[in-house]
Amino acid sequence: MWRSLKNGQSHYMKTRGRIHETEKQEKKPFSGKRNLEIDEFCILMVGVKGKDCIVIGVEKKSIPALQDDRTIRKIHMIDDHVMLAFAGLSADARVLVDRARIECQSYKLTLEDPVTVAYISRYIANTKQRFTQSPGRRPFGISMLIGGFDDDGSPRLFKTEPSGAYYEYVANSTGRGEKPVREYLEEHYSPENTADEATTLKLVVKSLAQVVPPGSQNIEIAVMKHVN
Repeated sequence: MWRSLKNGQSHYMKTRGRIHETEKQEKKPFSGKRNLEIDEFCILMVGVKGKDCIVIGVEKKSIPALQDDRTIRKIHMIDDHVMLAFAGLSADARVLVDRARIECQSYKLTLEDPVTVAYISRYIANTKQRFTQSPGRRPFGISMLIGGFDDDGSPRLFKTEPSGAYYEYVANSTGRGEKPVREYLEEHYSPENTADEATTLKLVVKSLAQVVPPGSQNIEIAVMKHVN
């Protein structure tokens, strides 16, 4: 085990390559322990790639009567053809969303083509990973589902972890109660259940219903389709 020190901060790493601080950030948002923002970030989200669409659903938490709900949105557009949802600290997500939006515009300005979903997912994952190896900074405490369309109209869905790892999926979940939802997706995902927008949307809603009480007051859904 080794420890690095800078400005009074420390990161512990086991000899097997596991970083304690990163593992804490991965577990913290979904652990159920009380802390500063537990009511805000302990949510569930589901993403499913359909034949011609991407559907992302998130659990909606109740908010104080005097709070503007536009300040706590969990689903964000980062380009005309890419959206993301996050489970974790909103402050961390705000920083990554802003960086991702700037990178999308920089990519388009430089290459004169829209950013690919794989590229922006890797960019976000790389940004997270840099914070796991820098003394004096903590890792980003969020997981993200990133969905969208490449220039040829192909739907893509990625998940990024606080550690900086990222993977492509046809369907996945993260956040509070993700295990039963993932098991439901593994059992019910099929070409027939994702043949069009209606069937894909139905699969997402039923997946969320494994943990979240059904109803528009408890669920927020975003659907993206490719436009020629």
